[in-house]
Amino acid sequence: MPAIGHMIKQADGTYQGQLATLSIRQNIHFVKNKKANDNQPDFIIMANDVEIGAAWIKKAISSGKDYISLSLAAPEFGPRTLYANLGRNAGSKDENKFAIIWNPVA
Repeated sequence: MPAIGHMIKQADGTYQGQLATLSIRQNIHFVKNKKANDNQPDFIIMANDVEIGAAWIKKAISSGKDYISLSLAAPEFGPRTLYANLGRNAGSKDENKFAIIWNPVA
């Protein structure tokens, strides 16, 4: 799966980094969401002051480990929503470095 960005987990549990595709290179950050119920996202994804998506903390069935699932939408993406996961940065020993791994939907 292709990485379309990289994030660094901050001390307060939020994430900062960059979304990078062939046509987009934008600094983004995850803001903790004040959830009213369990269905709402754990984070709101922001590019500057513009909301471009949401993220949910989920538990992997196979490993039982937590991961973060992303949903991104903006006019630059066209009419489609991009789905991705936040996963450990390949080859990095730093537990605070993550890659945004795109999950293309057929």
